[in-house]
Formats: sequence, structure tokens, C-alpha cells
Amino acid sequence: MNQSNIETLIDAGKKRKADFVEIYEEESRNSSISLRDQKIEQSLAATDYGIGIRLVYGTDVLYAYTSNDDQQHLLSLIHLLADSRGEVANGSSAFTLPGDVAKYSFSKNIHDPRKVPPFRRLELLQKADSVARKVSSKIIQVGVSASDIVTNVLIANSEGLWVEDLRVRSRFFLSVTAENKGERFVASESPGALKGFEFFEGLPVEDIAQKAGERALFMLDAGYIEGKKMPVVMGNGFGGVIFHEACGHPLETEAIRKKSSPFVGKLGESIAQSCLTAYDDGTIEEQYGSLKVDDEGMPTQKTLLIENGILKAYLADRIGSMETGSARTGSGRRESYQYAPVSRMRNTYIEAGKDSLEEMFASVDFGLYAKRMGGGSVNPATGEFNFAVEEGYVIRNGKISEPVRGATLIGKGHEILPKISMVGKDLELAAGTCGASSGSIPVTVGQPSLKVDEILVGGR
Repeated sequence: MNQSNIETLIDAGKKRKADFVEIYEEESRNSSISLRDQKIEQSLAATDYGIGIRLVYGTDVLYAYTSNDDQQHLLSLIHLLADSRGEVANGSSAFTLPGDVAKYSFSKNIHDPRKVPPFRRLELLQKADSVARKVSSKIIQVGVSASDIVTNVLIANSEGLWVEDLRVRSRFFLSVTAENKGERFVASESPGALKGFEFFEGLPVEDIAQKAGERALFMLDAGYIEGKKMPVVMGNGFGGVIFHEACGHPLETEAIRKKSSPFVGKLGESIAQSCLTAYDDGTIEEQYGSLKVDDEGMPTQKTLLIENGILKAYLADRIGSMETGSARTGSGRRESYQYAPVSRMRNTYIEAGKDSLEEMFASVDFGLYAKRMGGGSVNPATGEFNFAVEEGYVIRNGKISEPVRGATLIGKGHEILPKISMVGKDLELAAGTCGASSGSIPVTVGQPSLKVDEILVGGR
């Protein structure tokens, strides 16, 4: 939309006595291709366009969205929203935006995925499929996909903000299923980045497929661990999903303002041992959850959440900041124009520590090495979580012993934090997708290897 039209829309909202008016315009082009059983399962390219309108009265949010950019239609939406407040138009002066525009675009290194023919992606998928199947005749199924999305965003508001952003993300997904005597095991990989097609050009798909196939085969014959409380050494990288889900969500002001978090009122207090420091950083170059500006138009930042065990900050969007008194952190995010933004994580990780993985193993007489985490669930209000361990090993007398499958980690995030007593040097980040009240968004999770002194481990 042009500036004049947006000024008219913001002016209409202000004349209906809204304290804050925001216009969010978005056009996204996404493409994906998937292969299963050596056949193309799906190939698509689609464009989605829409506009979101947010009126804020105090801390009450009224939101509407549409894919119709007709000016009269958009004005009618604003009046429809305002009518629910019973506010009457007044004769205030017309609203005008300043002349300055903050505009972000592709870096010079971006290979625009919109200009790449589909067969280039298909070649990568076929290569991964072939490598994985060659690992063993016990590999019975391989699923692999490549996807990318290019999004143009314009955000303008009644405080004079006008910002445009161009975002591109790519992701690769691979699942390998091995079977033996009726038993099955699935290993998966899903790297992603804030990159264009250069992400796929530099991706070691053969190595990824080989490792996934070998892991599926190896874990297929693993036994099971007896379920009980025990020490657990957690692997780096995607192991950070537990911190993200069980501790990260309760640190968002979306939970704090509703008082549905165990960390309400805990700023400045010790919530973990002094070995633990954690950040949420939206500025890490090319990471999947990074952004130049959040979905409220605020530049992202590196936010210190926990420092040496002390809770330092929450993740705050505009409304969360108003209701909790926390400073905004550039954390207002949404899946698309169909959602109003709320506080959400970006790249959330536990910082590298000083301990080695060998030292962690040596400190455990009997326990579990959760080398690689799988999926799980969490109750954000209580922090209760249940996560599957995709690749696990028994630790016996300070050394890694036999592999085990089917283990789960069960607990509450705020209760597990104080039990993290050792933090490794091997920080690694991993791409993920996070779902919450403002939809599904790209994020990064991460951590070095960790030792948890005691956690409930579920067995078969």
C-alpha cells in the first residue's frame, strides 16, 4: 500500500479513539517439494497476501485481517473493530507519517530461491534418498523434503513507524525408517537457516543422510532402560528444545502478564545454579529464528535471560511490556498477517560453560546419556514437560554403555533448572518450529552438553 492509504487507515483508527493503531501488510511466496518411497509426494509453490489491522485501547487488543486491500473495505474493518468499543468518532486532525522509511532487503549473498527451478531441489532429495537406502536393506522408508519462503513485510503504526523487511528462510527435512522383525525406529534431521538457495547448495546432504541411516539402524537393535529418577547427561544442539519449551515460554510476557508462569515475580532471584547463563538472541547471522526487526517493527536484540543462575529479564512485546513493566526486547512475533503479535522466542540457548562431556560422564555411576532429543509436549502454565529421547545410552560407572531406545524425560522446567550442575563447552544451535497463540514461527534452540543431577526417566 502507498503511504497516503496507510495514513488514512491509521487516521481512521485514531479518530475512533484507539490509543495505538498498527497496519501490517505481508506478501509471502513459499515453495516445497517432498519425496517419499522414491516418488514425488508433493510439489507446490504458492503466494499469500494479506493485511492485519490492530487497534489497542489501553492493553486491550482488537485485531482483524483480510486479503482484500480495497481501501473502503479496510476502513470498514477498522470501524467494525471500533464499534465493539462503542467509541464515537471525533474531529481530531489528520494523521501523517514522517518521511523516513527503514527498509531491509536481501544481502548480496542471498541466492533468491524464487529464481531456482524445482528440479534443482529434487536432485538434492534424490541424492539423500539414495544415500540413506544404501546404508542397509533394513532401511524400509525414506522421507525427504526441501522448502523455502520469501516474505515481504510492511509495518506502519500511529507512533510514526514505517518499516519494510524482506525475509527468506530455507529448511531441509529427512526421516529414515529402519525395520527388523517387526520393530521399527525412525531417525530424523531437519536443518534450516535464514538463507536462500545457497543454504541447499552448501548442505552436506550425503553426510546427513548417511548419519541418519546409520542411527536408525543402530538404535533399531537397542534395548530399554528401567524407568526411574536418575542423573541425565543431555546432548548439545536440539537438546535445547527442553529449555525452550519448559523454561523459555514461561519467560515470555505473554505468560507473565497472565500470571500463568512459575517465574512471575522472580526477576533478580536465583532460579538455577551459577553455572547456567541463557540468552534469547534475534541478531545471530543466518540463524533460523533471526530477524532484523520483529513483527511489531522493533529491531531485534540479544536478550540476557539468566545470568549465573539469576533471572535477569523476560521477553516482552508491546502489550506484555505495558502490562508487566518489562522493557520491550524485539520479541513481538506472529506466523502471518492472520495473527496479532505476542511475545515469542527467537534463538534461545544456554551459553557454553567450562565442563567437558567426559567429566560429566565420569561424575555419573548410573544414568542416561540423552544424546539426541525427539519430540515432546509441555504445559506452559506449569512447565511440566515430557520429551522423547531419540538416541540414548546407559551411563555405567562413568562410561557410556549400551544404547537404549524409547526413553522419555519427564519433569517441570523450573524444577529442573536448579538441578543442572555441569555445563559443557560444546554449544550448538538447531532449527525448529514453535507453535503458540500467534501461530507457528521459525526459531532456533540450543545448548552445550548438560548434566542434570536428577530427572525422572520413563522407560518402555
